[in-house]
Amino acid sequence: MITKPTRQRALHGLKPARPTPRVANSVEHQATLAWRLTPRDKWIIRMLHEHRVLTASQITACAFPSFRSGRQRLRELFQWSVLDRFQPAIVLGTAPMHYVLGPAGAAVLAGEYGLDVKDLGYRRDRTMSISHHQRLAHTVGVNEWFTALISRAHYHPEETLRVWWSETRFARHFGDLVRPDAYGRWRTASGETEFFLEFDLSTETVARVARKLHGYAHLATATAITTPVLVWLPTGRREVTVRRQLHRTWRDLDQPHLVPVATAAADHLNPDTSHPSPAEPIWASLAATAGDVRYPLHDLADVWNLPAPSTVNDPAAGVTPPGVLPPPMPMPPPRQPRRVSR
Repeated sequence: MITKPTRQRALHGLKPARPTPRVANSVEHQATLAWRLTPRDKWIIRMLHEHRVLTASQITACAFPSFRSGRQRLRELFQWSVLDRFQPAIVLGTAPMHYVLGPAGAAVLAGEYGLDVKDLGYRRDRTMSISHHQRLAHTVGVNEWFTALISRAHYHPEETLRVWWSETRFARHFGDLVRPDAYGRWRTASGETEFFLEFDLSTETVARVARKLHGYAHLATATAITTPVLVWLPTGRREVTVRRQLHRTWRDLDQPHLVPVATAAADHLNPDTSHPSPAEPIWASLAATAGDVRYPLHDLADVWNLPAPSTVNDPAAGVTPPGVLPPPMPMPPPRQPRRVSR
C-alpha cells in the first residue's frame, strides 16, 4: 500500500509455491492464446515487460472491477504460462502475489511486433531473478506510486496518467547524465504536468539523494527542457532531513531555476480515503524552505510558472531504438464484455 511501503529489510526470501499445473509453452499453445487473450491481458503483458514486476493488488486496482475477478484472471494467465509469479515472505502479514512476464507472454509480445523472443532480451531465469533482487521493494514501491495514480484516474474521468517510463527506458536515452526512478506525465482538466520521480525508502544517504540534482541540472542544460523533480519519501521526518540537504545543494547550482524540486512523504496521505494517491495536495516546493504550503500534483507546473509540456519534446514520441518496444499506454484499455474461456 502506498501509505505503508514495504522495506527491503522486511523481505525474507520466498514463500513455498503450491504445485500448479501449467500449459507448456508450445507453438500450438501460442496459437490458442491468439483467441484467449483479451486487450486487457495484452496490456498486462506490455506493462510487465516495461516495469518488470507488478503485484496482484496493483494489477487488479488498475484493470479489474474487483480483486476477485482480477485474481481469477491472473491465475488463468499464470496457468497458461503467460505470466510467472512468486510471493515474498515478510515479517508480519502476507505479501501479495508478485507477477512477472512468463515465456508464453513474451512470445505473444514478440509476435505482435514481428520479433523473436530473444530480440526482447527476455530470459525466464533473468526475469524471475527480481524475486531475489536487493531492489525488489524499491521497484514495487515505484510501481505502487504510479498504479495509485492509475487507480485514482478510474474515479476521476478528467484525470489520466498519460506517460509512465521505467528507469531502464529513460536510462537508454539519458543514462549518462541521470537515472530517475521513473518519468511520468499527469493530465487533468487544467493541464498537464511532467516530472521525474526519485523514490526514497531511506536506503540511500541524504547526501547521495541530494547529489542527484547535479545530474538533473546537466540534463536540463543539455536538452533545454525544464522538468520538475519529485522526491517521494517514506515519512515526514525523513522528508525534513532530506529537504534540508536538498536545499543546500539546489541553491548552489549554477541555474537552480532549471531544476524545480518538490517533496512529499507517504505519511502525509490519508490512509482512510478510498484511493490515496500522489495526486493529493501533499507536495511542497523546495523553494519554500519551510514546506508549509502544499499543492496537488497538477498545480506544481503553475507554482513554478512552467509552460505546458510540448508534444515536440514528448519522450514518448521519440525514436525507439531497434529491438526496444514503444512504451505502453499506462491506462488500461476500456473494459470489454466478459469472454468465456474455451
